Amino acid sequence: MPTVLRFSRLLALVAAAMLAFSPAARAEVKQIRIVRQIGLGYLPLYVTQDLHLIEKYVQAAGLGEVSVSYLPLGTSTAINSAVLSGDADFAGVGVPPFLIAWDKTRGNLDVRAVVALNEESIFLNSINPAVKTLQDFTDRDRIALPAPKVSLQAIVLAMAAEQAFGPGNHDRLDHLVVPLSHADGLTVLLSGKSEVTAHLTSSPFQYQELADPRVHRVFASNDITGGPATFSVLYTTGRFRDANSALVKAVADAVAEAIRLIRDDPARAAEIYARIDPQSMSLDQVRALIANPDNSYATAPHNIMKYADFMARTGLNHHHPAGWRDLFFAEGGIGDGS
Repeated sequence: MPTVLRFSRLLALVAAAMLAFSPAARAEVKQIRIVRQIGLGYLPLYVTQDLHLIEKYVQAAGLGEVSVSYLPLGTSTAINSAVLSGDADFAGVGVPPFLIAWDKTRGNLDVRAVVALNEESIFLNSINPAVKTLQDFTDRDRIALPAPKVSLQAIVLAMAAEQAFGPGNHDRLDHLVVPLSHADGLTVLLSGKSEVTAHLTSSPFQYQELADPRVHRVFASNDITGGPATFSVLYTTGRFRDANSALVKAVADAVAEAIRLIRDDPARAAEIYARIDPQSMSLDQVRALIANPDNSYATAPHNIMKYADFMARTGLNHHHPAGWRDLFFAEGGIGDGS
């Protein structure tokens, strides 16, 4: 065989070998571990789980087979800890806890969001008929919410307090806060047997509370942010993304399909939610909540800088993003946002 031909065949073999071991031809990791909070704010992740959409897009990208695990956790603190300690790869969490993780990991793990998940107006509900505004709370009241100082509910309360009592008073109601998970907060509030007279929560828990005639709404977060704002995002670390960029893109594509399904077939999305995370609601009630205009689903962020601006200005975060794109990886394929 001529030398040139032998050399050409050798090059072809080398190229084939390189292709076989390139990120585009094999799974960059064999397992994807996702932690998330519970509730309709994370519905896209319920859909990707039930329909195995991440596995579908990983295989379509030529990355081979991976197993995907989903672990629901009750607090954003536990979720952030799982990712930052290396025990999870992706986190579905509220915007402020994500912003805290972004701030703390600048220059090392470099946390950023892949896609947004949900826009949702969260409610401060109360069983105290005397409480119509934040100014009506007294030292006899207590406000239940998850993860004081760091959860989305805690940041919304701080923003509301500043608006109600003036600049520098964002912590005015902190001494009334009781840390409880969403489910526990609902149970304690409706029991009427504790000092908890108010609960700042999210869907579906806030609507379950309002079904009780004793409960009324004090405010909605849309009142505080000046309109709809992103409630939750899916994030990962820069370290994971740099080693698995094609896989991150596949995850983003899977979530985008899940969101399309929620919009196009909310009845099916409701069935998935009810199957994975049963609540004390009928299927019709879940469908109604998904169709509620206070809930919407999109991969692009909306008004996320309202939270970033507040958290930097009040000293909760040390860094201020120049804009929303500083907070997201390009693999999410997001066009317009705010």
